[in-house]
Amino acid sequence: MLPQNPPVEDLTSTAMEHKIAEQPALANGKTNGHTNGNGNANGTSTLPGLDASKMTITRADPTLRAVPDEDTACAGNETICTDHMITVTWKLGSGWSAPELKPYGPLSLMPTASVLHYATECFEGLKAYRGHDGALRLFRPDLNAKRMLMSTLRISLPGFAPAEVEKLILALMAVDGPKWLPASRPGSYLYLRPAVIGTNPQLGVQAPKEALLFITASFMPRMDAPPGGMKLHTNPEDMIRAWVGGFGYAKVGANYGPSLLATNEARDRGFGQILWLYGPEGYCTEAGASNFFVVWRTKEGALQLVTAPLDDKLILDGVTRRSVVELAKERLAGELEVVERKYTIDEVVEADKEGRLVESFAAGTAFFICPVSHIRHRDYDVQIPMVKGESGHYTAKIKGWMTDIMYGNEQHPWGVVVDEQK
Repeated sequence: MLPQNPPVEDLTSTAMEHKIAEQPALANGKTNGHTNGNGNANGTSTLPGLDASKMTITRADPTLRAVPDEDTACAGNETICTDHMITVTWKLGSGWSAPELKPYGPLSLMPTASVLHYATECFEGLKAYRGHDGALRLFRPDLNAKRMLMSTLRISLPGFAPAEVEKLILALMAVDGPKWLPASRPGSYLYLRPAVIGTNPQLGVQAPKEALLFITASFMPRMDAPPGGMKLHTNPEDMIRAWVGGFGYAKVGANYGPSLLATNEARDRGFGQILWLYGPEGYCTEAGASNFFVVWRTKEGALQLVTAPLDDKLILDGVTRRSVVELAKERLAGELEVVERKYTIDEVVEADKEGRLVESFAAGTAFFICPVSHIRHRDYDVQIPMVKGESGHYTAKIKGWMTDIMYGNEQHPWGVVVDEQK
């Protein structure tokens, strides 16, 4: 049988397939006859790729800023960042410049910069954790770096070798970790935000010819244990967050701004986030910007941990989501079945009415593993059990395993130790 090629009208999928075919060059940081995101489509570029080894360092005065306590840092309307940030520029004609680690401060953009008009920007979110064993760790940063590459390619920003981004993240934490996450604060963390934006100062709908990659580290409030659990309100029928054929699977800014209107309305009604449903069937997708899980018993009595699938590219392939799925399959085998499939809000309501709904939680970098206690769908309220204090039994168990890895109570390959500059 002849291979089936995508239809010519399927331009986005075809373009992404071409980009994915170039990944060996990006992953190796070499051209080898392929384009590395800097050159033309015939793969003849020899322009510099992203190279963390070329990073220059300009130190901030360590006495200028004191490290606030966590509550104070998260109390105001401004995100408090650490002393330094990393920036790297890219131009179509010259490739990636040498990365700079320098004092944290404003970026300079022209009013006609692509990012300000055409949403040419993407980002990642991960955390650095001060372990109870004294070590500073990142949690699976390789997955964040690989996902950011996918996001940049989706919106026509330049490619890079993900391993180089991971090195830059580690470098920032090596410098700022000792001061901002001191060993005297075990169990604390910082939030890391790598981002890529189009900076080309030219109006017109086109792929940017200039871009900026930057990385910051900041405080972030703890959101994984709201009193009484997270309360969700399903989205109104006239609004969805993502759609098949769109970009819900990429971490781009355009996924977030349009969701704020419904989210603010839900909060005014006493709910924390939107449970985003998709299609006339009402498929459950994400809770706010987090992945969504339910534990229920089937009508035959089997215990299942259920979450939406990735195969239709509707939702984000969350690092926390992936870790939950992998840990549950490994450590709860024989106790419950992990199921990734489409399921509807009507199935959740039916399970609640029949007493089969066991527990629920949201999973993501910001909210970590957050128990869900209540879902309002139209005129029906789903009250979800929280048998273990402020959490469900399996929610607490999975959260405990991941916490132990993040903070060094369990030595695990997912916990990448930072070589700190003390």
